[in-house]
Formats: sequence, structure tokens, C-alpha cells
Amino acid sequence: MTAFIDDAEPQPRELIVTLFGLYARAENNWLPVSALVRLMEELGVDGPAVRSSVSRLKRRNVLRADRQDGSAGYSLSKSALDVITEGDTRIFHRRRASEEDGWVILVFSVPESERDRRHLLRTTLTRLGFGTAAPGVWIAPGHLASETREMLERRGLAAYVEIFEGQHIAFGELRSKVRRWWDLDELTLLYAGFIERYRPAARSLSAEEITSSDAFSVYVPMLTEWRRLPYLDPGLPLSLLPQGWNGVTAEKLFADLNAALSGPAREHAVDVIHRRRQPLLESR
Repeated sequence: MTAFIDDAEPQPRELIVTLFGLYARAENNWLPVSALVRLMEELGVDGPAVRSSVSRLKRRNVLRADRQDGSAGYSLSKSALDVITEGDTRIFHRRRASEEDGWVILVFSVPESERDRRHLLRTTLTRLGFGTAAPGVWIAPGHLASETREMLERRGLAAYVEIFEGQHIAFGELRSKVRRWWDLDELTLLYAGFIERYRPAARSLSAEEITSSDAFSVYVPMLTEWRRLPYLDPGLPLSLLPQGWNGVTAEKLFADLNAALSGPAREHAVDVIHRRRQPLLESR
């Protein structure tokens, strides 16, 4: 999975993408309309808002209409499915770099006549978590080199770029440069907001047993909010981050909630999906 998020608070269309990323892929990349509406109702989103959000996602080529077994439904487009699949490792198994990993440095040149490719290239680098070291010079922790090369090749962008790996040897203090290359103040605020919203949920887990329905209602918004953060913070070395970096606390909180809630949340979602399909199967 990956980030389709614009605001801190999850929007209906973002929750829909999370639902498809979590649950549709195991159901032949498909959800019936009735199940989607029901699951979104449980997340506090009514039918008209779901329909409006689905229309926007269809226009953006994220979802496509898809009838199966005579039932109306939706599936992820090929491009959206690829993006979400690319994001699984970054979101669920992120590795934090060390200074010894060095840096991957990228420079690019795109002809003026191919502005769409330039936009796609910049969007891709931003999604990978690159910072801007200077005009036309992008930088990321060295452990992202393979992921960067593979993604640029898949998207047909390799001809426009040069990629280098290396160490910072001089001049200036690297910690202050990292603060310029990435917006650490924004990241600190985003991590703080995540901790404030979801720490109470983690505390309640130890105090009482949570139902699968409640797990679903907490887990999907939580994951929707979390999934952009590993892209804004691409695993920067802790030694270059502010003392007591709250991203570490947020990572631990996400890991704990993911471990506790993902299983029961999936049980609930799959139960809703299969119950919504059952009448169709019985009528055939």
C-alpha cells in the first residue's frame, strides 16, 4: 500500500483506498458495492459521500467499475494496484537507515517538451521520500537505492536520470543539512498528531478485550493516517534527527496497534464482504 492522502484527517476517498488495499486484493481485487457501503457506514461515512468519493476515484483512475457474479462492484485499476503493492514494504516493514548506509543522489534532465514526464518524475521522487539538496539534485538514505532504481525503471523514467551512491565527507554539519532537505518540523507535528489520536486506543487494548467490529473501526482510519508518514520520513538516520525524535514513539505505537488490530479487523471486514455476496451465490 501507499499514500493517496492529502490531509491529516482521513477523507472518505482515502478510507476507500485503504479498504481496497487491505481487503479487496484477497477477494480477487474486487468489492461489491453493498459491502463497500456497509463498511464505510461503520467508519461513519454515509452512502452519498461514498458514491461521491467513488466517482472521484474513478475519474482519477484509481477505481474501475467491475461486475462479478452479476453484482455491481469496483476493483483497483492496474496502476493503483501497482502503487499500493509497492507501498506494502515501506508501510509495514520500514527500515530506518544509519549514517553508514550513505546516500543515494539523483540528478535529472527532462526536455521542456516532456513536462508530463518531469511532473511524473518529481512525483515519484517525492513518493519515494527524496529530499531536495539543491535545484535538480535529490537525495535519500542509501538503503533506498534499489527501490529507487526499480521504480524509475518500471515507470519508464530511467532515461532521464543519473543515480549515484556516496558519503557526505565535507563541508558543513550534516544534521543541519538534513533539516533543510526534509521538513522535520512538519514531520514532528504529524507524528505528534498521530500519537495524540491513537495512544488512547493502545491503552484501551490492555484494559479490555476489543471486538472485531471495534478493531475495524479503529484500524482502518489509523492505517489511513499512518500510511503517508513513511514516505515523508523515508527512514532517516536517528543520529541526524532531533534528540528524542517522536517518530520513534509513533513507529512503536503503529507497530503495536497493527499487531493487535489487523487480525480482528480483517475478520470483521471479510465477514461483511462474504455476507454481502452470499445472496448472490445462493441465487445462481
